[in-house]
Amino acid sequence: MILGAHAKINLNLEVLGLRPDGYHELKTVFQSLALHDTLRFELADETFAIVCASPGVPLDERNLVWQAARLVWYAAGRSGEPAGRVRITKRIPAQGGLGGGSADGAAALVGWDRLWGTSLSESQLRELAVRLGADVPFFLCAGSALGLNRGDVVYPLVDRPASWVVLAFPPFGVSTPEAFRWWDEDAGRAGTTAGSGDRPSRDPFAVFNDLEAPVSRRHPTLGEIRALLDQGGADAAAMTGSGSTVFGLFGAEEAALSASRLLAARGWRTLVTRTATRRQAGLGLR
Repeated sequence: MILGAHAKINLNLEVLGLRPDGYHELKTVFQSLALHDTLRFELADETFAIVCASPGVPLDERNLVWQAARLVWYAAGRSGEPAGRVRITKRIPAQGGLGGGSADGAAALVGWDRLWGTSLSESQLRELAVRLGADVPFFLCAGSALGLNRGDVVYPLVDRPASWVVLAFPPFGVSTPEAFRWWDEDAGRAGTTAGSGDRPSRDPFAVFNDLEAPVSRRHPTLGEIRALLDQGGADAAAMTGSGSTVFGLFGAEEAALSASRLLAARGWRTLVTRTATRRQAGLGLR
């Protein structure tokens, strides 16, 4: 069985404040991309293994694909350790805010359920997704979707009109805890618990990110990249998630390719892709 695990961007991300449980209350709109990892699932008799040639990808229990296998196995009431083999072809860069690990984890929940014939319900799979990670539930939905709470309460939206997307990758990653710690520090100094306060309020697909300002203060490079995307004619541009990837939206392929060349000429690594609908990026769940 082969499944695609599609990357995402956050078209917008609003930080509403710190929750009693230590997490942050979020309001965000996710958008799937055509860019994806590929997972090939195979049955095995006794052992479990992850095969991936990309450096830095954990091949043990640290990988969400492994964790997803155990969640499915035990949720189905099976005993012992799960057995299977999965080959992961990675295309989504790590620590870029594109959700590669979470996308793989969501695909693994669906893949193992189908391969092993465990026949878990969609509600069971969604419950397991929440246990796996805050943004994993989105990848069971895909397309355009509103995320609330920690981003783990997901509501499908009508798919946004298609755009070409330029992804620009700084030579560093930003961990999610770092980004939120910086937001806390900056909000504390400003004496506020809200985000930027300067955002459109009615358009669900408006582009902004409350984490971008605190991350950019520590990494001014992000502002340089965004300025180049604006110079290249992007309809809108922002950092995605907790960073460090910056994206620009374009109405035409040639405009996106031209902007990509502009950034490449300045030494930045880029990738051109498209937004993806729920049908294109989904895993077969409603």
